[in-house]
This record gives sequence, structure tokens and C-alpha cells, in this order.
Amino acid sequence: MTDGSNTPSPSDGDLLAAYAAGDARAAAELTRRLAPRVLAQARRMLGQQAEAEDVTQEAMLRLWRAAPDWVEEGAQVSTWLYRVTANLCTDRLRRGGRNVALDAAPEPVDEAATPMQELQRDARAQALRTALADLPERQAQAVALRHFEGLGNSEIAAIMDITPEAVESLTARGKRALAAALSPRRTELGVL
Repeated sequence: MTDGSNTPSPSDGDLLAAYAAGDARAAAELTRRLAPRVLAQARRMLGQQAEAEDVTQEAMLRLWRAAPDWVEEGAQVSTWLYRVTANLCTDRLRRGGRNVALDAAPEPVDEAATPMQELQRDARAQALRTALADLPERQAQAVALRHFEGLGNSEIAAIMDITPEAVESLTARGKRALAAALSPRRTELGVL
């Protein structure tokens, strides 16, 4: 909702309040900002595009329902939405079993890459998805939020409803487990 001037964009909380007051443009802007991040998180956790799209719709619907009662002093809108998304994904994984990869999104292809480089990149991505899927659920979630979403310990802690110290522990254990799982395949995956 920028008009090309130097006016700063409204915060997510401001947009949510504007939506609650009846501003449909605020809802469109908030959806443009947040839905792609929610979809990416859900796709990583569930490994299936259709399931991730369903979770994204449900998470955004819950945001719209919460809008009239939203209190800005509480959690940030994005943190709250990440938590809702994580909970929805966890519920789906529990119902459907843990047999899907956490990150089914293909890596972007470097246009200058050779076919061998593309094969190695695909093999590395698949090996990482498999290793992530084998981690305990909370470790995998913490690692994904840290390294794929770029969130800090306090944000991850709020999403997962744990302490920042517990986040550090989960991510450290998860990274060690990933390194141990992938280490025997270093040569095969082209990692020096």
C-alpha cells in the first residue's frame, strides 16, 4: 500500500486493524505480504503443494477471524501467523503420518549449470529433504524456521511456544543430526 512517495508502509498490525475496520485493500496488501511466506513454511513442513495451499488458506482465514480482537501489544502478526501455520501443519502430519518430506520445493536452477551440476544439486536437495524428514518433528521445524525462513531464536521460540534456549538446543541437535546423516554421502553429493 505504498503510493510511490516516501511514506513508510503500514505495519502488518496496522493493516490488520484497517481490515477489521472494513478496508478490503488492507486485506489484499496483508495477503500479498504474508501468504507467500505461509505457503513456503507449509510446503517445507508438509512436502506437498496442495496440502500447503490448504494450510495457507486456513491460516489466513484464522487471521481474518482474529482481526476484530487483535491486540498490537501481543505477538507480531507474522509471528502469530507462523505459529498458527506450524500448528496446522503439525495437526496434518499427525493425522496423515510422517511420511512426507519437509521441503518438497525444488531448488532454483542456475542457468549456467551443467547437467552434472544440476544432478548433484538435485541429489543434495533430495538428501537434505530426506534427512530433515528423519529428524524429530520439533528439531526439523526449528531448523527449517532458522535456516529456510531466517528467523531468530526469539521468533522461533514464540512460534513453537518454547524458550529461546530450547530453540538453540533443538537447532544445534538438528544440525548435528543432519551433518551425521549426510556426512557419509559427502563425496557422492559433491560436497568437499
